[in-house]
Amino acid sequence: MALLTPEDLEDLLNKLRQSNETIKASTGKGITEICEEVYGTRPASQKVAIVPITAGNGIIGNFSSSLLAITEYFGLEGYITDHPDITGYHQAVSDGADILLMADDHMFIAHNLKNGKIAANHICTGVIYSEIASRFIHAGSKDVMVIGLGRVGYAGAEHLVKKGFNVYAYDPNTEFMEKAIEELGVNAYDSADHKKFSMVFEATPNANTISEGMITDRCLISTPGIPCALPAELAENGDIDLVMEPLVIGAAAMLYSVF
Repeated sequence: MALLTPEDLEDLLNKLRQSNETIKASTGKGITEICEEVYGTRPASQKVAIVPITAGNGIIGNFSSSLLAITEYFGLEGYITDHPDITGYHQAVSDGADILLMADDHMFIAHNLKNGKIAANHICTGVIYSEIASRFIHAGSKDVMVIGLGRVGYAGAEHLVKKGFNVYAYDPNTEFMEKAIEELGVNAYDSADHKKFSMVFEATPNANTISEGMITDRCLISTPGIPCALPAELAENGDIDLVMEPLVIGAAAMLYSVF
């Protein structure tokens, strides 16, 4: 997973509320409704244990407390285990937790101990952010642009293809592009075609990946990426709806996917 910093996690729930207002205005529904429709689930008073993990670069400040706030925001009982790693896992199981949330440098997972469902953050993040982009109420076609075909971007592109959208994609990594074209049947984006999109799903760790020539005057950009993919001068355009949030939306999708 991308390594978040404590600064990325500041004021998280206010960022979520702001993002949710944009999502509602752009799609007609909020994040809870979208998750319910995508995964066909609803919360049912599950008990969520957050287990800190010290492997690799160790525990990110604010991460566990942020997950606890997210859990409670969606109406669930949550707690952070007293100890990290295996001791924390043992505590969670012994306490009768329904769902575990755990993350190291490479994977962030939700595991429902009662029904056996397990979810990876990169897949759920790709699915939910691409789903948000695809619901833009002002879209004039089924053309969607995907920027970045790493783990998150590929999952989102696959989701959009399965939904029947015309997916155009760009990644500077030729291997990633070839894989997506061969396995998913996406269209390779060529800036020389001057094609513009009203629905964009961006999944890179780079700034300013979106240019004015890619997007229509009225558009929705959905991105979990840090830093912001939209250049500052374009972000000032009031007709561009930007959904960008580093953790909550993906974590919500993880929870709904294992309910």
